Amino acid sequence: MKRLQAFKYELMPNGEQARQMRRFAGSCRFVFNKALALQKSRYEQGEKKLGYAGLCKLLTDWRNGAETPWLKDAPTHPLQQSLKDLERAYRNFFEKRADFPRFKKKGQRDSFRYPDPKQIKLEQGNNRLFLPKLGWLRYRNSRAVPGEVKNATVSFSAGKWYVSIQTEREIEQPVPEASSAVGVDMGIARFATLSDGSFYEPLSSFRKHEQRLVRYQRAMFRKQKFSNNWKKAKAKVQKLHARIGNVRRDYLHKCSTDISKNHAMVCVEDLQVKNMSRSASGTATAPGQNVRAKSGLNKSILDQGWFEFRRQLDYKLAWNGGWLVAVPPQNTSRTCPACGHVSAENRKTQAKFSCVECGFEENADVVGAVNILARGHRVAACGELAQSGHSVKQEPSEATLSGVMSGVSAVGIPRL
Repeated sequence: MKRLQAFKYELMPNGEQARQMRRFAGSCRFVFNKALALQKSRYEQGEKKLGYAGLCKLLTDWRNGAETPWLKDAPTHPLQQSLKDLERAYRNFFEKRADFPRFKKKGQRDSFRYPDPKQIKLEQGNNRLFLPKLGWLRYRNSRAVPGEVKNATVSFSAGKWYVSIQTEREIEQPVPEASSAVGVDMGIARFATLSDGSFYEPLSSFRKHEQRLVRYQRAMFRKQKFSNNWKKAKAKVQKLHARIGNVRRDYLHKCSTDISKNHAMVCVEDLQVKNMSRSASGTATAPGQNVRAKSGLNKSILDQGWFEFRRQLDYKLAWNGGWLVAVPPQNTSRTCPACGHVSAENRKTQAKFSCVECGFEENADVVGAVNILARGHRVAACGELAQSGHSVKQEPSEATLSGVMSGVSAVGIPRL
């Protein structure tokens, strides 16, 4: 099978190369915004949207025109890639996978991509990379780049330039070394609780740096906008944001790698994080309730990185020959794994589960993980989905009960 993988490194450009990269990123941003404005104008006038080929013809006119002759200084392929990105953004919008494309803003995710591997030269032994109109660039070679180079993306973040090199290589069909299945319940007090009773503590990188971030932001807003002191203060804020993100990603990678290597099947809840973290402020005519408490909950949910954790589990399990199963989240923390009784009264506190029917008691997160595993077995066995919003009383198997009591993950398929 073919495996696509990206490797990110920090670039070490000289002054001229850094200036050129800022110009190239600005040119790609300009082309994207100009094409998006043109598409919106055509839509308002009732005209049909231009395709990628039509936009490329216009790009040639823009490069040769008198208004934007500086576009010629940028490499052609990254500019064309910006138009491809816009076309993909429109397709994602029409297929309801994303919001409507938005204009790009200077200083936010500045990047450009070289899509043609023939124009890219990589010398890992000399720690350098060749890119058109930039020449040879030094980079911090922290690990080897296996496979054939497919494209390279240059990006700017927190005062530093990075390159992400995507490669393709042939590997044998992976066979999972582990044979166990596990359910994973995501939470706030516990980042991830497994059905075998183990759990991962939350890192909460944003919470740890929140006070320092507030101090830096206040210092920035007290200064004259776009002044030299304002730019220095903004750089501090950006650097701290980058650190928060790096710490969170590092922790998520460690947790997802540990789980994917030790289990062949991982069952998770199909959580809609965007809806769960939606603001409760409401409108002026219909204000929301418990806005402050909901705001704190939203901040905690987003600080955990649930969606990124699931994304990492998905591709890492595939690399190891495993399988990720997403199940409906309804009533996973309210269903008793011993008798199958479903009631909100079963979970009177956030941490403790106590069944009002049979008296079974256990940690609420462990109970949720066990129920997630049971649903995952049913989905894997016969494609059955739990009825959304309905109470489904089921008779559990002895393997499920023994897994709860002894703290060992149940691998068998529960009896319905």
